[in-house]
Amino acid sequence: MSTEVRVPTLGESVTEATVATWFKKPGDAVAVDEMLCELETDKVTVEVPSPVAGTLSEIVAVEGDTVGVDALLAQISEGEAPAAPAPEANADASAEAAPAGGSDKPVTPTAKDVKNAPSANKLMEENNLTDVQGTGKGGRVMKEDVLNALSTSAQAAAPTAPAQRAPVPADQAAREERVKMTRLRQTIAKRLKDSQNTAAMLTTYNEVDMTEVMALRNEYKDLFLKKHGVKLGFMSFFTKACCHALKEVPEVNAEIDGTDIVYKSYVNIGIAAGTPTGLVVPVINDADAMSFAAIEKAIAEKGAKARDGKLSMAEMQGGTFTISNGGVYGSLMSSPILNPPQSGILGMHKIQERPMAVNGEVVIRPMMYLALSYDHRIVDGKGAVTFLVRVKEALEDPRRLLMDL
Repeated sequence: MSTEVRVPTLGESVTEATVATWFKKPGDAVAVDEMLCELETDKVTVEVPSPVAGTLSEIVAVEGDTVGVDALLAQISEGEAPAAPAPEANADASAEAAPAGGSDKPVTPTAKDVKNAPSANKLMEENNLTDVQGTGKGGRVMKEDVLNALSTSAQAAAPTAPAQRAPVPADQAAREERVKMTRLRQTIAKRLKDSQNTAAMLTTYNEVDMTEVMALRNEYKDLFLKKHGVKLGFMSFFTKACCHALKEVPEVNAEIDGTDIVYKSYVNIGIAAGTPTGLVVPVINDADAMSFAAIEKAIAEKGAKARDGKLSMAEMQGGTFTISNGGVYGSLMSSPILNPPQSGILGMHKIQERPMAVNGEVVIRPMMYLALSYDHRIVDGKGAVTFLVRVKEALEDPRRLLMDL
């Protein structure tokens, strides 16, 4: 008995994936729930387990193939591995399949026999394309084929061709390595460029004296760990401070939809996290209603999942505002890029002791630069500066968070 292995549901708005790695090869024995392969989508890596125990008899989608949801990946024979058919049987079958005229010309699948990638069909529909040469298996039209066709049309219409990479001397080329971008890296590049092209992005800066937050953290960190089982970090202070400021400046928590502004009565904070495969932004839902302990637990849990590549699509969707902490890598100042369709992102940076004038005296204080990048189409300068000042005030006097001031 043969069992089909198909592409599982990949998540909201995700219609296709790339076969990244096969852990088994045809003829290998597999157990129930044993991992067969990994699929790489725009945002996450999905593992495909074996639905039954048996022998992997055939791999239909090889590494590098683009597959849609519910597409056939492989066949598993339950029980013993199937015996290879006799050569005579193959010859007979070939003879029977040959046309009466005796021609040995291979039969080419027609357009009706080949199912194009869903994303390719959608793109062709949007751009009124009908005749696109497919490079997928059996002539299947992939999304990349449509994009290439559109690019070729655009180049033909343009007066000049786009700049190409300059030729590299032969002795230098031997010391280079060309690696295809992963789907995640391609998505990051596309989304960040789209953000720059779409939003009227502007950044405002301020600095915060971290003395009070650091003193409060040092005083209670041991008790906090003992009671809640999680370390007290700076991210919970910044998350609470942002939630506090977003209530006063709701447009930073809103988004533009066509000609409408959508205001949110909830705060879902995205925490940007760097991983070996690229940047991901897990979301903490309803952060404005959570305690310090709940926020720290959520950050720790999703940070661990991000490092292990175990984040689901649902855990990275629905964010209304993002916090990015470049300070963990030593960044002193930067301008974070918006995470569309959000209208604001806060950049944290390195805490560095600097001489500051306090009450007419020069004192050494632990200071941090803050940066708020915002969409000027929806957020005015006054609102952006007010937001950043409220975050600064809440961090320099954490008691304000307790009293909602």
